[in-house]
Amino acid sequence: MATKKTSVNYSARDFDSIQLELLQYAKRYYPETYKDFGAASFGSMTLDMVSYVGDMLSYYLDYQANEMFLDTAIEQNNVIRNAMSLGYKYEGQESSVGLVDFYILAPANSTGLGPDNNYLPIVKSGAVVSSKSGASFTVVDDIRFDYSQNEVVVAKTDSSTGLPTHYAVKATGQVVSGQNEIVNISIGAYEKYRRTKVSSANISEILSVTDSQGNEYYEVDYLSQDVVYKDVANRSSDSDKVSSILRPFSAARRFVVEKFQDGTYLQFGFGSESESTSPSVVEPSAMSLKLHGRDYTTATSFDPSKLLSTDKFGISPANTTLTITYRQNNSSRPNVPSLSINSIKNNSLRFKDSTSLNRGKMSDVESSLEASNSEPIVGSVTIPDNDEIRRRAKDVFATQNRAVTLSDLEAITYMMPSKYGSVKRCKVIRSKDRKRSVEFYVLSEDANGQLIVPTSTIKQNLKMWLADKKMMNDTIDIKDAKIMNFGVEFSISVDPNKNKYEVLAAAMASLQSALKEPLYIGEPLYITDIYGILNKVSGVVDAKSVKVTTKMGIGYSSTYVEINKLLSADGLSVETPQNVALEMRYPTSDIKGSAS
Repeated sequence: MATKKTSVNYSARDFDSIQLELLQYAKRYYPETYKDFGAASFGSMTLDMVSYVGDMLSYYLDYQANEMFLDTAIEQNNVIRNAMSLGYKYEGQESSVGLVDFYILAPANSTGLGPDNNYLPIVKSGAVVSSKSGASFTVVDDIRFDYSQNEVVVAKTDSSTGLPTHYAVKATGQVVSGQNEIVNISIGAYEKYRRTKVSSANISEILSVTDSQGNEYYEVDYLSQDVVYKDVANRSSDSDKVSSILRPFSAARRFVVEKFQDGTYLQFGFGSESESTSPSVVEPSAMSLKLHGRDYTTATSFDPSKLLSTDKFGISPANTTLTITYRQNNSSRPNVPSLSINSIKNNSLRFKDSTSLNRGKMSDVESSLEASNSEPIVGSVTIPDNDEIRRRAKDVFATQNRAVTLSDLEAITYMMPSKYGSVKRCKVIRSKDRKRSVEFYVLSEDANGQLIVPTSTIKQNLKMWLADKKMMNDTIDIKDAKIMNFGVEFSISVDPNKNKYEVLAAAMASLQSALKEPLYIGEPLYITDIYGILNKVSGVVDAKSVKVTTKMGIGYSSTYVEINKLLSADGLSVETPQNVALEMRYPTSDIKGSAS
């Protein structure tokens, strides 16, 4: 008996093409069996139903295939998952950050010449303020009213003696949008790679995770990352400039945060609690014992990761209750304009020694506390769309979270949290003496915003901060940059129809505003820019001369370089050395001008 050969067109995938192929197949191989091809026949209905099912299956097959790839995925959750495989971390809606001014009315001291420091409180971090629109903001760091740089003015005086009785004190601190929330989640029996949903709301940051036994879990970028950096209080003499020291810590209990449209999840590893009974860091000598007792020899290089007693991506919680503290925005529009902050929800006001102070005065200070923002509080409030996530994921994959170029190293330096020391200016150059040595020239700032040489603690923290981000064969040398203070002397011609003193004052104010920030290390000072600033002032006909001078003496840097030696050949710029930063220390007195 001859075998019937059939030809099937596998390119038919939509309703019409499948129906046409089935119809032609029936006509070709069953011409005597099936002859009624009318639209209302039972056979046509059967062909339509099969075509319908085939079209549906083709659609979902194509859809699933498309959702597996970053470039073709449509659903945002799938786009995020594909981006995560390239190292991208989806943050959702970001927070807005800004400055808020706090005011109190403090009693005067016994002489009346200044406020009583005992009644200058501290607004603790975590305090919450709100705007007129109802958006909440959390204070990031403690706000101290006893700092010397705070603004203090006389508020009330004694009518008989004229001495001040109360002073108004202004202190400024940073706030971030949202407020802290706490949720308790019960955890059952041990489960590998436990994944726990925290909330359906958009969480901006996970602040802490602890279990009912008091164990703390640490957020890491990847579960294979078993080292975190913790703050240690700085007890050195420079504690007023650097509050914390950066120290590495082995974290057996850790998690990663995954954010999607439907909520925020915590992903743990698959280590069990039984492994936590032994120390998380093993004895190095015990590891060397494994190299003996066999008749062959392998590479004896010591792998630092072997110091951890578990390689199971962290311990997964079991039979406990997790207490999770997180911050979330209570408003979809956390950006607010200036003068919007008008109330304090939770002030967390603390005095140095409340037991020895007068209760009435303390109550008066507490009731006088007010808050306002002189500048807008802004941030990126737009959640990235699919195209933006795709672009960011590809960029993250290319960088691999490593500092390869000199610009990368400078960018990571400025990202170090301020509690580990303020790095105001940084310049990274390749050493001429050693091939793979990288020289960091850094400067910090004091309470008045002026450049200073960083302390040894700041440099040590910076070295620790860069340790796992730099290239493996790069050697880092952190050095003090030099500060050179300068002044400006100028002469302008003024429109005869203008008051030359008012025009001169406006010209000086323009220069003060333009030169108040120090230049970057190695950045030249363009004298032509100063000419341009002066010529833009209303009433100035022409800037006749500009001279840059070196400032020396009490209150200035000890670094002295003759300006004439740094001038370019055309005299239009000051060519600053690679390890020197130019700074106008006192703009109000370092700028001198004349008008004619």
